[in-house]
Amino acid sequence: MDVELADRIAALEERVAALEGQQEATPSALPGGVVAYHGELTEPLEMTWTIQVPPGVVLAKEDGPRVEVLAALSSTARVAIVRTLAEQGAQTAPALQEAAELGSPGQLYHHLKALTGAGIVEQDKRGSYRLRPVATIPVLVLLTAASDVAGQLKT
Repeated sequence: MDVELADRIAALEERVAALEGQQEATPSALPGGVVAYHGELTEPLEMTWTIQVPPGVVLAKEDGPRVEVLAALSSTARVAIVRTLAEQGAQTAPALQEAAELGSPGQLYHHLKALTGAGIVEQDKRGSYRLRPVATIPVLVLLTAASDVAGQLKT
């Protein structure tokens, strides 16, 4: 089975499981409304992603996994790696080391370990690294939201 197809099927299964869990996991004391995001990409891969979740469901989730994702993005070197992979697709370790301006392969692998552990980056069959297809748009949304909070998107 094609790796991208397998990733898309896994993402759909996760979304269905999340939707099924929403009906029983929304206590009335939590905030109402909806938080949503949507993204469409054409390069380096083609995909569409839409999420709509009541804020209460998001706030009721365990903090550990989401903090791991946020922590993985909490360094300029890691964001440089993510940006390079988002802009250029799969890259070799030396290319990522250069893009992130890291002095040694050890430094690169330290950052890649955090990104792979959080499910943001994966190693492909050719030994290069890429953003996980199911993480691509959500990670771009996180970077967009961070830019918004930092006032970078205000004109």
